[in-house]
Amino acid sequence: MPRPHKCRRIRFAPKAFYFKPAGIPAPELEQVTLTLDETEALRLADHMGQEQEKAAAGMRVSRQTFGNILRSARGKAADCLVNGKALRIEGGKVVLLCGCKGNRRAGGLCGQRLGQRACAGRISEGPRTRPKRHRNRRT
Repeated sequence: MPRPHKCRRIRFAPKAFYFKPAGIPAPELEQVTLTLDETEALRLADHMGQEQEKAAAGMRVSRQTFGNILRSARGKAADCLVNGKALRIEGGKVVLLCGCKGNRRAGGLCGQRLGQRACAGRISEGPRTRPKRHRNRRT
C-alpha cells in the first residue's frame, strides 16, 4: 500500500479554473484535471524560473517529489495543447500560504484551505518563536 500524500503548501490561487480550445463546445471535449499543487509547481519552475531545489523547499516537499509533480503537470499541459482537450484545475491536498502572518507559529498559515480534498487534521506548529522563560529559583 503506498504512503498517503502529505499536505502541500502553495502560495498561489489561480484566477481561472477551466481552460478549453476556442470554438469547440465544452461537452464535446475530453477533460484533463491539473491539481493545485501541480499548478503551483508549474508556476514556480516555468513561470518564475526557480531552481527545483528552491521551489521544493517553498512547497515543503523533497526535490524528487517536486520533480515528479512537475513532470506530471507538464505532461498534462502538453496533452491538452497537442490533443485539444479542456484543462480543469482543482483538487489536491494543499494549504494556501497567504503570507498574512495570521498564525506566525504555524509558519504564516492563515488557515485557508483550497481544493475539494483539503488536508485533514491540524497543521503542526513549527519551532517555538519565543524563548522559554526561566525563573530564578532561590533555595
